Amino acid sequence: MKYLSIATLIAVACLAAGGGALAGEQPVLTAPAATARAGAGALVTSTASSTVVQRQPRPGSCHARGTGLFSLPDPSCTPGAIDPAVTQADIAATICHTGYTETVRPPESVTEAEKRASLHAYGDRRPLHYYEYDHLVPLELGGARNDVRNLWPEPGTSPNPKDELEYRLGTRVCDGEMKLAAAQLAIAHNWVAAYHRYVGG
Repeated sequence: MKYLSIATLIAVACLAAGGGALAGEQPVLTAPAATARAGAGALVTSTASSTVVQRQPRPGSCHARGTGLFSLPDPSCTPGAIDPAVTQADIAATICHTGYTETVRPPESVTEAEKRASLHAYGDRRPLHYYEYDHLVPLELGGARNDVRNLWPEPGTSPNPKDELEYRLGTRVCDGEMKLAAAQLAIAHNWVAAYHRYVGG
């Protein structure tokens, strides 16, 4: 009968308990815990802190689809996530209230470091200023404030086509022409398709 060494037993125990990678291994992204799922295809709600730099996926592990201003993020890395503080019932006091997004936007001291790491995750090598560290589901639609699943290095600077879509969807939601959840799903699942549907061109 063969006996395992104490070191091996400890390593196995750590992995079984969710202790992460062994020494010398590449650490794997641990996404912030989701607090709820509203059903198949729904977006997760986020508990990620806006004041803490969030861990990003491994370098080169994410791959954008398309090119230029109409690129889509990798759905495995950036599927979108939402803020549990924003619901259909309180949009008048949150996203439809003038100046709301500035009260929830993470500080640059946090997002600048995340942006650099996100560029490495997506394998992007152009200068930092070429990209916008973009909320896939925007803050204007109740997107998660600082969740790695909702942020990615969008090519180009602002304003851009996605900004126009965000404005159009936000207007529809605040005017009562569209449900908040529908707008969030449309922009998260394929913002380019949503752009052609709601903006045109």
